[in-house]
Amino acid sequence: MPSDPLVAQHVLEFPGGYTRTTGPVIGRFLSELRARRLVGVRTAEGRVLVPPLEYDPATGEAVTGEYVEVGPAGTVTTWAWVDEPLPGHPLDRPFAWALIRLDGADTDLVHALDPGNPKALRQGMRVWPVWRDRPKGHITDLSHFVPEVTQIVSDVRAEYRLQAGGALRVFLEGVERGVLLGGRCERCAKVYVPYRAACPECGSALPDAFDVPDTGTITTFAINNLPDPRAPQVPFVSAYILLDGTDIPMIALVGDVPAHEVRQGMRVRAVWVPESERTASMANIRWFAPTGEPDVELS
Repeated sequence: MPSDPLVAQHVLEFPGGYTRTTGPVIGRFLSELRARRLVGVRTAEGRVLVPPLEYDPATGEAVTGEYVEVGPAGTVTTWAWVDEPLPGHPLDRPFAWALIRLDGADTDLVHALDPGNPKALRQGMRVWPVWRDRPKGHITDLSHFVPEVTQIVSDVRAEYRLQAGGALRVFLEGVERGVLLGGRCERCAKVYVPYRAACPECGSALPDAFDVPDTGTITTFAINNLPDPRAPQVPFVSAYILLDGTDIPMIALVGDVPAHEVRQGMRVRAVWVPESERTASMANIRWFAPTGEPDVELS
């Protein structure tokens, strides 16, 4: 495509860089930056200007020459988001130009702010400076600002061994054989599954465990839409199942039936893993599946 003859490309360049003097006020500000300090200058009326100026913009009077260390933290007053940084910008990723009121200052400093996420930006956000490794007396010695640390993410991992004993060991040994064990309280006449050593209602000791059926009735259930390695599919159903002849329901997965067809009162039976795969674990029961029997009316 031919170039437009009415467009001329020009370049303005100062080989070696454009050099100018800073003056005593800005020179002091940049020297302090090189030492990783932020300073302002006090006006005759007591206001602290950051960055410092030689004259008070409100009155035109010369500043007092009293330099005040400010920050290093500050508060965001407003910002403009830059979604696509240009080559000359201080950061090579999306960032914000922000007006930051450093602690102890009465005016705002404009500088780059990297919040990590534009949705995190807000008025009043507390921020801290990030300095470059090799300061040289330039505004870019202060690389950018980042939000104050208000939360941390820590990896949590605990290793421990849980040893089943007493009634739980008896119950799991039964599960390994492919049976469910319960216990009947002689005082309350209630049957509890899993088997336990004492009645949770009256505290009486329970006699020896006995086999209970692996069939039961769904009393209530929940449809889950998040993946679970134990579940047959997603969505899947977890339900409270009242085993026949017992008085306390146990929680288990429900499978071999679409989630939307599960209902209260549905009759189900345990689906066991092959005998060769069984261990002393409730994983021996994959899930409970419908028996095809008529539903039970729950009171």
